[in-house]
Amino acid sequence: MNITLREITMANFRECLTLELDERQKNFVASNMYSLAEAKADGVSNPRAVYADEQLVGFIMYDFNTDEKRGYITRLMVDKGHQGHGYGRAAMQQVIDRFKANPDCREIYTSVDPENDVAKGLYVRLGFTLTGEVVDGEAVLRMPIPPTK
Repeated sequence: MNITLREITMANFRECLTLELDERQKNFVASNMYSLAEAKADGVSNPRAVYADEQLVGFIMYDFNTDEKRGYITRLMVDKGHQGHGYGRAAMQQVIDRFKANPDCREIYTSVDPENDVAKGLYVRLGFTLTGEVVDGEAVLRMPIPPTK
């Protein structure tokens, strides 16, 4: 299965809005509609549709702060009908790899609802560590990026 991150366009916009979380996860992640509106308003976020081959399976959003030399992964969601196949992990890894390819990136941050043990476990397995900080009710995780030679 080939996982790709694609821009949100008018061709996939409506379908992106139909992606749904499992009922138990709805309090953990902002809606895709909210995320797309936030990206439009902040002008720096990169919202992307997550595809498994040609099937839309999820959504991820990230940005890079040049002043802080930090990447931020602000959203990840996989549609309830497509969970458990590694799509979220693959999407996260692609964004991590994009940040690692940026010679200015020194660290990557993400955050998670403290009760979302599934996401927390995924992020830790990917190499993030909990910082002990809580911002807007979410536990902050950090991944340092060693400088390239």
